[in-house]
Order: sequence, then structure tokens, then C-alpha cells
Amino acid sequence: MCCSTSPASFEPHAIHNQGLVTFGKPEPDHRRSLVVTQFGELKNIGQDVLDILLLLFPEGKLTSVMDRTSWKYGQTHLNVLVLAVWVGDLALQLAWKVLPHGGNSDMRTRMFLVGTLLRHLPARRWAVLIADREFIGQEWFSFLRDRGIKRCIRIRENTLIDEEKAKVEFQNLQVGQVRGLLERAWVYGSWMQVVATLSPQGERVLVASDRPIWETLTTYRRRWTVECTSSAMKTRGLNLEQTHMTAPDRLGRLFGLLCLALAWLLRIGVEKARAEPIRVMRKKNRPTMSRARYGAQELGRAIRWAEDTLYTFISLLSTPFPALGQRKSKDVRC
Repeated sequence: MCCSTSPASFEPHAIHNQGLVTFGKPEPDHRRSLVVTQFGELKNIGQDVLDILLLLFPEGKLTSVMDRTSWKYGQTHLNVLVLAVWVGDLALQLAWKVLPHGGNSDMRTRMFLVGTLLRHLPARRWAVLIADREFIGQEWFSFLRDRGIKRCIRIRENTLIDEEKAKVEFQNLQVGQVRGLLERAWVYGSWMQVVATLSPQGERVLVASDRPIWETLTTYRRRWTVECTSSAMKTRGLNLEQTHMTAPDRLGRLFGLLCLALAWLLRIGVEKARAEPIRVMRKKNRPTMSRARYGAQELGRAIRWAEDTLYTFISLLSTPFPALGQRKSKDVRC
């Protein structure tokens, strides 16, 4: 990935110190150029993102999340379908498709994204695919089942469960109460566990899953990480929605570069937090900043003042994340 390496010949070791530059103590502008150089040779952005980011995930099974992020520029609807992999605070996007319309995605586009990732990440490494109630339907559920991908997908209240509407099976729920059917039910052409709870907002949350009944809601809670990723990509972080790009190919390339940037910031933040933990707010008992923001802060300092640290941060692009835990969460967010 260094300036002398093309995407076709990308190798993990190419981003280590010896392959970068040979000048002495560079000025901040030169260090910024060094960062730009690392991504300047990217041509096939979708393939390049996969080549780089798959190196960051630890061995073992991975939890994937499908979602859609959208915003408007003037009267133009900008809409991106994403397939991400959960890694602690965030879900890092590995595949995406800029949709030519506003609103929900279609079945074929979802299948295309899953197929794209399957070519690089075989089904045996997929722990489960999590998705919201937009991503339902018998053809879709069957597609995932036939490829050996376990599902954990929220369904609508009018979804038929054994020929009965789902909301009928789960009436009179109290906030925080969890109920599940004693046996697997027939949902969109598959036998699945169905679990329900009532969110703090009073909305009934029903989830169909191939996971054991006691793991279903715990797994579904991880979907919230992709919402955090969208927030970090847009208003609360990289300001994707401020772009004036509307052409799908150009927007798709920009989106890919921001996926790389966010993953790098998170990787830096995780590494720094291991040595210097993020301060925790006493009253709210949560960190004062996310690990991605921590990484952005540290990268900014390295670009300005610390050449050796910058080299170390670049080398993290080929260093897998440590095994990350999930923050405790009692409620399911809608």
C-alpha cells in the first residue's frame, strides 16, 4: 500500500516503516503527505478496503451487521447500504452500495453485498448477521440460510408466525420484560427462535434468530454499533453529509476512504487505550470519549509533532484488533 505498491500487489508488510520514506525529521506538511501517500494508490476502492480492513479483525467468528445510512444534499437523496463487522464500539463497514434512490434497499442489492463479503470471508467465519426490520422477506431469509449464515433479524409486528401475527403472540409486555416462544416457529420460510421485549420507549421489539433463545436479544443489541458508526461517519465525526458529491461512483469512493479512515482511528484509539485508558466520567460511569475520537486526537498530535509515533500508527493498519468486549447494555434500542 506504500507509494511503490499497486493495489493488485498489496501485501500486509508494505505498510511498515521500512517501506515508507527515507527522509529525516519532516515538517507537519510532509507528515500529512506521508499519510496521504498511504492511500494515494487505491484504485479499486471496494477491493482495497477489504484487503486492508480484513487484516484488522482477530481470528475466529465475526458478527456482521447490515444497515442503511442516508442524508440529503439540497433536494437529492443520498442513500448507502452497508455491510459491516462488529468490533467493540463500532461496526466497521467492509462492503457498501450507493443506492440510486431514497428509501429501502432491494433484495438483490443486499444479496450482492453478502456475496461480495463471502468471497473474502467464508460463511464458517460468520457468527451471525444482524439486521433491522427493513431487511426481511422469505427470499432474503432463505438466501442467508442456504449459505450457512445464521440470522438475528428484527421482524415487524404484522409478520406471520405459524400463520398468526407476531404481535398476537406477544401481548401485554412490560418495559424490560423478555418473552420467547417455547419452540422454534415458522418465520419467512424458516424455523427460527422468536424473542420479544418492550423498549424503554414503549415499542415492541420482536427478533427472529437462529441463535439460542437466551442469546437472541444480547446479540441483537450489537446492531446499535452500526448506528454509532453512521454517527461517527457523519455529524459527530467525519462529516460525510457535508459533501457536495452526488454522483454514485464518486460518493462510493469517498465513502470507502472514510471507512478506512474511521477504522484507522479506531485501531489507534484501541491501542492507545490499552496503555493509557480513557478517563471515565464518575457520574455517568462511561468514557469521556469514544476510542475512535481518542484515536483521532492521538493521530492529530502525531502528524504535528511525532514522526516515530506516526510510523507506529501506520503499522497498526496491518495489526489485528485485540479481542474486544462489548459494553454492558440492559435495554434494546429501537
